[in-house]
Amino acid sequence: MSERANGTSLVEGRGLRLHLGGHDILQGVDVSVHAGEIVTVIGPNGAGKSMMARALLGLVALDGGSVTRKPGLTVGYLPQRFAIDSVLPLTVRRLMTLTRPASAAAIRAALEEVGATHLLSRQVQELSGGELQRVLLARALLGDPELLVLDEPIQGVDVTGQMELYGLIARLRDRHGCGILLISHDLHLVMAATDRVLCINHHLCCEGKPEAVKSDPAYLALFGAQAAQNLAVYTHAHDHSHDLAGEVVEDGHHHHDHGPDHHHHHEHPAKKAS
Repeated sequence: MSERANGTSLVEGRGLRLHLGGHDILQGVDVSVHAGEIVTVIGPNGAGKSMMARALLGLVALDGGSVTRKPGLTVGYLPQRFAIDSVLPLTVRRLMTLTRPASAAAIRAALEEVGATHLLSRQVQELSGGELQRVLLARALLGDPELLVLDEPIQGVDVTGQMELYGLIARLRDRHGCGILLISHDLHLVMAATDRVLCINHHLCCEGKPEAVKSDPAYLALFGAQAAQNLAVYTHAHDHSHDLAGEVVEDGHHHHDHGPDHHHHHEHPAKKAS
């Protein structure tokens, strides 16, 4: 567990079983998230990852197993699919309060945290993939949740935007100390700030640090050696500081520009999976 994690269990699922439409969606899956911990769940499409997240939140009824949540747990949820009628006028301001009320100050503060304050009056249908995901992340932050459940938070975002969102998610964890459950089917990129990776294909195939999972026999058996070679850990090594929006800030001693000696290091695959 990361040094940032304080040991407080936010949610824990044991032996989760779910049967839908004649298929076993979850087969005895164990999963837990602690405060200050980032847990990334990877696996192919249809592996049961999203249903597992929904089960942990009490949004679907299980056929077996148990879920224990910290009493009074507050949760922010970014769902995998967020359908928006293309002809329905909907501003970002309105989107932020669709399911629950929030003050203008709270909305602005949440958008500021993700670097999206300037989008407040924009029509949601006009947003790029990266802009929409930032807005949805801000929406999940309303109420300062103890647990963030982010289902495919980088979907529809280009590679550069993926790096920025991963960095933003890590900074939010550092600032708030919240636990984060991050769901992804993209096996080619895992955020370096991840404390544990769970590999799921209806059952729990393997679990561990990102560097260890890609050499686990169960991972290799499921996804093959080529997938293991392509699995990369996103790292961001630099000699400057960022604010929550990802902008470079002065550290009080030096001002870092982006000249020839500026250092950024992103480890990621040369080719994105189709």
